[in-house]
Amino acid sequence: MKINQLMLFGIFFIGISSIEAQEKTSLTLDDAVKLAWEKSNEVTLANTKVNSKKYELQEVKNNQYPDLKISGQYQRLTKASIDLHNNGGDEASAGTMASPDRAMVGMANLSLPIFAGFKIHNSIIASDNLYEAESSYAAKTKEDVALRVITYYTALYKAQKTLDLLNENQKQAKQRVTDFTELEKNGIIPRNDLLKSQLLVSKTQLSIDEANNNINNINFYLTTLLKLDPGVKLQVNETDFFNLKTSNAPTSDGLALENRKDLEAIRFQQKASEANIKIAKAGYYPSLALLGGYTALDLKDFITVKYAMNFGLGLSYDLSGILKNSASVKAAESRALEVKNTEAVMTDRIKVEVQQSIEDYHLAINQSVVYDEALLQAAENYRLVKDKFDNGLSDTNDLVEADVEHLNAKINTALSKATIIQKYYELLSVSGQLSQSFNLSKI
Repeated sequence: MKINQLMLFGIFFIGISSIEAQEKTSLTLDDAVKLAWEKSNEVTLANTKVNSKKYELQEVKNNQYPDLKISGQYQRLTKASIDLHNNGGDEASAGTMASPDRAMVGMANLSLPIFAGFKIHNSIIASDNLYEAESSYAAKTKEDVALRVITYYTALYKAQKTLDLLNENQKQAKQRVTDFTELEKNGIIPRNDLLKSQLLVSKTQLSIDEANNNINNINFYLTTLLKLDPGVKLQVNETDFFNLKTSNAPTSDGLALENRKDLEAIRFQQKASEANIKIAKAGYYPSLALLGGYTALDLKDFITVKYAMNFGLGLSYDLSGILKNSASVKAAESRALEVKNTEAVMTDRIKVEVQQSIEDYHLAINQSVVYDEALLQAAENYRLVKDKFDNGLSDTNDLVEADVEHLNAKINTALSKATIIQKYYELLSVSGQLSQSFNLSKI
């Protein structure tokens, strides 16, 4: 019976372990970004807007094709009194004339625009540029989503790395408490030293709890963005994360002014606004269309008309529009000026963003060098203090302080490496190069 219970317990434990293992998913940054592009609500919405503009463009293009309308009627008539005044007054013949009781009419009309002040042509140009602008905004949305993924991914790595270092340090701190407990029992060290070592364990535990809380929150943000099950625990692969060449980092705003999708969208809007000015000026011109038609009529027992075809030209000219249209033209010109000024403002803002991002990237690199040096110094300092403490030449305060400084140095060094990667991607983002970097097989 005991053997069966042990077997059941073993099976249960294996099952629980396998479930926990399934919940942990190693995800590369490249896969995370591409998954966000596929699943993100923001990207889906942006693509939907692009499709809407595409259909609107097709709708405008349809205006250059002829309109063909077919109509028909069937009517029942009451007894009609028909009097033909040109029958020479022959009342007898009038009395014997048939009175139709139904009527059928069929018509087909064709209208083909020939000239409308270039309104149709410029409408197509405007719609096409608005479609391109929406496509550029969609590309910018993809870059924004990618940067959000990178931010969460980097934050998750930092939190996980911090937790690993804290757990490692906590083992040493707990072992120190165990050692100090024996020393205090033997009267070798005062109780105050034992309390200080226990206090360090408590403080480290608080940091561990905070790191776990950060991991859970960031994991939830990232799984929500990627449309994964919230129960999935993402694990950052350190090798994949740092296997990145950053030597091609942009050094000026030249690439940004050429490749930023939001700036490109504004430029397309500028072209659309210029076309809208021409559309407004079309009101100064007449409209000319080619007309054609076919009519068939049948009044039972009275008259039948077949093959009644017509064709010709139709001309319309809104004379009052010559005076009223100037306001529409000025409004269109003003809107075009707004877009032009918006482009100038955005250009200046992009230059500032790129310069700031370049400085932040180089600062992260310089800080990482300093943190590496500080780690070596903190490790050597802890070794020296530990030797002095073991030989009775240093007190517990010095040992705990050296331990804390060593831990902080290890955490700062690890996080600084991740900060370099994050700042590099931020620099690519403000330079309009982020999406291209993930379309390449680099990781």
